[in-house]
Amino acid sequence: MDQKTVSLVLSSGGARGLAHIGVIEVLEENGFEISSIAGCSMGALIAGVYAKGNLPEFKEWICNLDRIDVFSLMDFTLSTSGFIKGEKVFQVIQTLLGDCLIEDLPIPFSCNAVDILNGSEMVFKSGSLFSAIRASAAIPTVMQPAIIDNISYVDGGILNPMPVELIKHFPTDICIASDVNGPLQCLISHKFAEKEGSNLVTMPAWVKEYKAKVSRYLPEKKIQKTKSISFLDLMNLTIDTMQDRISDYILENHPVDVHIKISRKQCGTFEFYRAKEITEIGREIALDSLREKNLI
Repeated sequence: MDQKTVSLVLSSGGARGLAHIGVIEVLEENGFEISSIAGCSMGALIAGVYAKGNLPEFKEWICNLDRIDVFSLMDFTLSTSGFIKGEKVFQVIQTLLGDCLIEDLPIPFSCNAVDILNGSEMVFKSGSLFSAIRASAAIPTVMQPAIIDNISYVDGGILNPMPVELIKHFPTDICIASDVNGPLQCLISHKFAEKEGSNLVTMPAWVKEYKAKVSRYLPEKKIQKTKSISFLDLMNLTIDTMQDRISDYILENHPVDVHIKISRKQCGTFEFYRAKEITEIGREIALDSLREKNLI
């Protein structure tokens, strides 16, 4: 069978976007040639890392992060434009990725961001790869906007979380969309335990035994409490729901040959410590999607 060329687009979606790594691996392992790639937000980061040829190093780094590592990369600030500067994590990413001109990449790459002051979408097809990724991934109100030529850019997902049109003009055999804003029905069970070091405090065995004995004589009364939604949870749910609906509309107007759908409920936006699990889930769903289309 001749090798099939693929135009691949990767959606936004925070930590869920790590599933894109698994999708890319499955495509390569099954003889597909990714000849053009585009992405939004986390999808832009994975697409850029792949186009530059640094995906193995990036995967090795991110799959070894635990909860404490992820928290340490969040440089909190009191700024009204975002409570995370984003400098720490992007400094690490720049060290891993380096920088180059988009037009010099061996694989055509593009990503999008939004000029927040005039509400227009900006597509990056040339210039600094690192700056384009930083702009595309600046989640509004969470991470401070990226400033390029005195213009404030935020996450492209607020307008176009699945920029399919960026790859439609490439003459490839197959157009594939990796979508991590899929419906609840796409959710699959967790198969991987969290890494050691995920918990901040471990309870000694004697404390657990003592607590068990006391509970026999003084059982705790369970009071049903209504779970309150934090500001961060509310914001994430709002953005996720918005991106989910926008993605549906985009794919209705720009159909693709293969639509790989990972549920938006698969993990939280900032649960990057679950990288290994999410990557494997991306692999599993990609394999199922390609088999369904009789492509492997």
